[in-house]
Amino acid sequence: MIRSASFDPRVLGGVSALADRQLLLDRERTQSFPDLFTHKLSRMSASPLAFLRGAASLFYEILSARPDLASGPEGQGWIVGDLHLENFGAFRPDDEDAKTKTATAQFDLNDFDDAIIAPWRLDVIRLTTSLILGGRELGADGLLALSLCDRLIDAWTKSVFDRHKLPAAPPPVCKLIEQVDRRTNLQLLDGRTTIVRGERCFERGARYADLPRAIVDEVPAALARYVAALPKATQPRADALEIKDVAFRIAGTGSLGALRIAVLVSGKGGRDGSWIFDMKQEDEPSGIAFASDEMASAGAMRVATAFGACVERPPRMFGTTTIRVDGKDVSMIVRRLTPQEDKLNLRRLDGRDLPNLASYLGAIVGRAHVRGATKPPRDRWSKSDVRQIRENAITLAGLHEATYLALCDRMNDTLHGSEKSKGLAQGKR
Repeated sequence: MIRSASFDPRVLGGVSALADRQLLLDRERTQSFPDLFTHKLSRMSASPLAFLRGAASLFYEILSARPDLASGPEGQGWIVGDLHLENFGAFRPDDEDAKTKTATAQFDLNDFDDAIIAPWRLDVIRLTTSLILGGRELGADGLLALSLCDRLIDAWTKSVFDRHKLPAAPPPVCKLIEQVDRRTNLQLLDGRTTIVRGERCFERGARYADLPRAIVDEVPAALARYVAALPKATQPRADALEIKDVAFRIAGTGSLGALRIAVLVSGKGGRDGSWIFDMKQEDEPSGIAFASDEMASAGAMRVATAFGACVERPPRMFGTTTIRVDGKDVSMIVRRLTPQEDKLNLRRLDGRDLPNLASYLGAIVGRAHVRGATKPPRDRWSKSDVRQIRENAITLAGLHEATYLALCDRMNDTLHGSEKSKGLAQGKR
């Protein structure tokens, strides 16, 4: 029988106080781009899982206030930090087939913005919590969701302690890889740009917006620093980097509010040969309370190091740079966007595929943890250790579900008048 740890509302002030805390964090996060405040709330109101995605800092504040929920078995190294069901995806890796000179898309962890060196159990607890909260998207009832958690944790354990190889990719993953491998650069461009007077530029609207001229003027130097730091073999030709357009990119949930710059360059030449680069600001990670102090200021190098440590074949042309903003150097992760990138649509999965998919995701995380280990556990996680992880995830899922509803209730007061109308309109686009 599951004995979930009790929640004492006096410790954290109750779910209403947690909802207020999240609103405060979001206002602080979006202060440089205040129009994104209502946009982020609209995204987080979509479901409890969407709320968890956008509330990583709150998640770790809860664990700091409730150390019993963060405690557990040994094992430490690089962790994803903001691990959840939608932190996996297909992307083209940095290597290529010697015969075809192309690289087939792979499915793996794809977001290390909040990566830190910390106990493995924090990743396992957060991923398991997301699986419970994601029941709506998956079409799973509570019984099925908990059985999927068991499959996930069991696969993680076997990957870490028994060094089990990654199982065969389940049908949804195979289908996703096949789909993205068929996509072309032209399809990527058509989905993100428009043609004005014969030239491509980013289509302003739900995805892209104008940037202040002072930031636009700093982009060429930032792009040059990124290219210079790449390995010689992967550095693109200078004539491929002629900048055609620069825009503010609106993407993600938890990352909304950070500076994110889209750069359209000449690429292979011609109107349809352009490339798109994504520059993303990297600040202090959400789980910094559980990591060393130097992690707080490591910025983009922290993210790049974690990606390289945990994923055998990182994305193509993944690198770092800095950009000067208001007299300060802002640390940025840079990558070239390719057509071969996508995530699973949780709402379209076949229920028959869910058990194998849960095992597959657990094995991927276990493999990443082993690769990035700094202090492997002396002993295998026991049944009681695993039970504790599961119980803590159940408690955290319930707490986040309640806080999500409290936040939705707060939105009725926060998004009033014209601000409310504008925010909801952005969320629908």
